[in-house]
Amino acid sequence: MTTPQFPSLESAIHALFGDETEIETTSRISGGDINDAYGLTMTGGSRIFMKTNAKENISFFTAEAAGLAAIAGTEAIGTPRILGVGTDEGRGGYSFLLLEFISAQGRSRHYWENFAMQLAAMHRAPATELVLNGKYGFGSDNYIGSRRQINRAHESWISFFRECRLEPQFQSAARYFDRDDWKKIGRFLDHIDEILVEPEYPSLLHGDLWSGNVIVGNDGSAGLIDPAVYVGHAEADIAMTELFGGFPPVFYDTYKKAAPLQPGYERRRDVYNLYHLLNHLNMFGRTYLPEVKYIVGRQ
Repeated sequence: MTTPQFPSLESAIHALFGDETEIETTSRISGGDINDAYGLTMTGGSRIFMKTNAKENISFFTAEAAGLAAIAGTEAIGTPRILGVGTDEGRGGYSFLLLEFISAQGRSRHYWENFAMQLAAMHRAPATELVLNGKYGFGSDNYIGSRRQINRAHESWISFFRECRLEPQFQSAARYFDRDDWKKIGRFLDHIDEILVEPEYPSLLHGDLWSGNVIVGNDGSAGLIDPAVYVGHAEADIAMTELFGGFPPVFYDTYKKAAPLQPGYERRRDVYNLYHLLNHLNMFGRTYLPEVKYIVGRQ
C-alpha cells in the first residue's frame, strides 16, 4: 500500500474530507517524547489523529507508515488506518502523519487472550516479501525511538541481530566502556551463536513492543502503534514485552499455546533486551549502563 503524501495539511484535509472541510478544533494529546500529537476535529464532525515533528524529520513518519502498513498487511491484528503524511510551511515548517482517531472506551472480553492469539498470528504470517535478498531485515531502515534502526538484509537471524542490532548500539555507546568492558563485549559478540538460535520461520516483528505501544482499538480489542518493524525471530518481540513491566500471565500462557517458544528462551530474552537497553543508554544516558554490563558479563 502506498501512503498518500501531501504538500500541506490543508491539502490533506481537502483530499480526505472534501474542499469545503476545515479544521474546527485542535486539541493537544499527551504521550510520546519524540513527536507532538493532536486530535483534529473537522467542521463535519470527523476526527483524526496527527503527529508532527520538524520538517526535516518526515522520514520518522514515512518509516512509521511503512511499519503500520506491514502490520496491517498481515490481517492479523489492528493498527490505526493511515491517512497520509506530508510537510507544511506553516509555523516555520513541519512534517506530519495523519491516522485514524482511536477513542475506545474499554477493553473487550478476553482482551489479553485475544491479543496473544492475534500477535501469534502476526508472527506466523508470511514475511518473505518484506525483505529483499535475504530472510531477515526489512525493505528500508527505520527508527527505534529517535535513533535509526538498520534493517540490512541477512540470511541468518543470528548474524542480523549481531551486526544490525547489537554492534551499532555498542559502537554508539563506546564512551561508556573501558578496555576490560570491550574484552567482555568482544567475547560476547564472538560467541553469540552459542546463545541465540535460528527461528523456525521468519516473523514480522513490531520491534518496540512494550505496553505503551499497545492500545485499545475502537472495537475494544488490542491494536499496535509506533512500530519499529523488521523481520526476525518472534521471541524478540515477546522478550521486549517483559522488559518494562510485562503483560498479565494469561497473555503469555495463551501466546505460548498458539506459538510455542523454542527451548532456552529465558536465557535469550536478556540478549534480545540488551538491544533496547543499549538504545536507552544511547538516548537517555548511563542509568542503563549497569544492566547492560550485567547482561554482557553473565552470558
